[in-house]
Amino acid sequence: MDSDRPAPQRTGPRPWWLLFALVLLAVNLAGRQWFFANPPSVDLPYSAFLEQVAARNVTEVVASGDELSGTFARPVDPASVGRPAGEAVTRFETRRPTFAGPGLEEELQAKGVTVTATEPGASSWWTLLGSFGPTLLLVAVFLWMNRRMASQGSSGVFGLGRSQAKRYSGEEARVSFRDVAGIDEAENELVEIVDFLRSPERYQRLGGTMPKGVLLVGAPGTGKTLLARAIAGEANVPFFSLSASEFVEMIVGVGAARVRDLFQQARVQAPSIIFIDELDAVGRARGAGSGLGGHDEREQTLNQILTEMDGFDSTAGVIVLAATNRVDVLDPALLRPGRFDRRVFVHHPDRAGRKAILEVHTRRVPIAPDVSLDRIAAETPGLVGAELRNLVNEAALRAARCDAAAVRAEDFTEAMEKITLGPARNVLLNPADRERTAYHEAGHALLALLVEGDPLHRVTIVPRGMALGATWQVPVDDKTSYREDYLRARIVTALGGRASEQLVYGVLTSGAENDLRQVTEIARHMVLRWGMSERLGPVSFAATSDEGLPPGLRTQPYSEAVSEIIDAEVRRIVEECHETAIRLLTANRGPLDRLAHALLEKESLDQDQVRGVIGELAAA
Repeated sequence: MDSDRPAPQRTGPRPWWLLFALVLLAVNLAGRQWFFANPPSVDLPYSAFLEQVAARNVTEVVASGDELSGTFARPVDPASVGRPAGEAVTRFETRRPTFAGPGLEEELQAKGVTVTATEPGASSWWTLLGSFGPTLLLVAVFLWMNRRMASQGSSGVFGLGRSQAKRYSGEEARVSFRDVAGIDEAENELVEIVDFLRSPERYQRLGGTMPKGVLLVGAPGTGKTLLARAIAGEANVPFFSLSASEFVEMIVGVGAARVRDLFQQARVQAPSIIFIDELDAVGRARGAGSGLGGHDEREQTLNQILTEMDGFDSTAGVIVLAATNRVDVLDPALLRPGRFDRRVFVHHPDRAGRKAILEVHTRRVPIAPDVSLDRIAAETPGLVGAELRNLVNEAALRAARCDAAAVRAEDFTEAMEKITLGPARNVLLNPADRERTAYHEAGHALLALLVEGDPLHRVTIVPRGMALGATWQVPVDDKTSYREDYLRARIVTALGGRASEQLVYGVLTSGAENDLRQVTEIARHMVLRWGMSERLGPVSFAATSDEGLPPGLRTQPYSEAVSEIIDAEVRRIVEECHETAIRLLTANRGPLDRLAHALLEKESLDQDQVRGVIGELAAA
């Protein structure tokens, strides 16, 4: 017996019908009070009534048995008839005593009062309208809203339990594997799914069954949703797409009802695909939510998903795809065989993959002859498909603003700098700050040429975003592991700006804040995670269960004595690299001055221009 099988859900009246009835009652009472209430009247003693008749201040009397009501000729202050003081009224109500003598009718006629009699308990049309009118009006408004929402493709007011999934049919503009690039490993994993949807009998005749669910795991922007749509486009089957957060509503039970409706629609139109984006919105481990007793709306929705997938017939031709970037927080019941049987990891594209992605996004973009997609791919390590698409779009927009006939290399360079640092700022720096910034960036650039790290690509002192300047280094190839000398070279280069300011001006500024944060993080990783400390040896001190938690909530899987050694080792690595940076810049003070002056003149220099300015460099 499966321990993770969800408990049966309780059945009964849907809570929203009770809420709807309460709303109707409230509107009915409010409507009668606001729209059909009689004018204010006074409860008149019978003796006071006779006095008002005798004073000819009564114009009309309506008799319903012993109940009398009517209208005054002149407004009457309630205090004058023995009632609490208040606003003067023109209507009254009273009751004729059973022992009252005859003669009232003659008295009323003599005073010219109009007398009308009604049957006791009889209801007029106005009374009926006052009783049921607000309810009928509210029902009519709900029906009108329901029809209007239904005409716009929604499930309507009374369709709270209907699925909100968007359906893409095979007749619509489809996405195919031709539109997917740079993630070939994940694409190859999913070709089998497409083949099964096209010809399921090929697998069923040998007794094989396809996975009930496929979980796409990857960082944001890597193309998980695009892969899912490509599968549907290649297989030419209906594709139901929605985000997991669309299941959950304020009203308890709606999410589970929408799950049932979604799977029912998919079965009816099989073969088909259900795609649930951001599965972690409802798929987090049960018991970790904020609901009392574990019965909140999110967990009920998750239980229903587990129930539907557990009873899902794998021969029905319906496959469930889901995407997430937080697979570590998902409920184990979702990941067991029989639910999401297969996991496909969508990684960051490598250099060849980035070039392929750029080729896809530049199909309809005129490219100038000086643009090299291979070079752009080399200059964009770590970027995913969505970011590369944004890069092409920003470059095209800049070219359009310049009235260019095609997108040029300078447009891509400007777009890359804008995406990385932000748009250029028109900041008027005083000459001293501008010179200090030039020496700071010159220190970074010079050390990038002196140490064996990533090659220098470009240096600029144009203010962008929060930075007053920047130095870009482009790796020769994508790295999957880091050597200790490479990491030390990165620290030396990052400390070049601070070392240059210290060497030239003899004082320190706050401009190296981001550099110090970067070098401290690299040094701590070297000590804590990668065993690059002789005193601590080949030991990892990182708590794997703390991944994704903020620093204040992470546990410390080592003693205070080890913590002191870690701090000392981090300081030692950074100080040794800082001494190296000072020594190299001191030996190359002439090239440093020439590069700083060239930056003050031209503001931006590429690698070839930097080498032409600095001349020969002294070895380390």
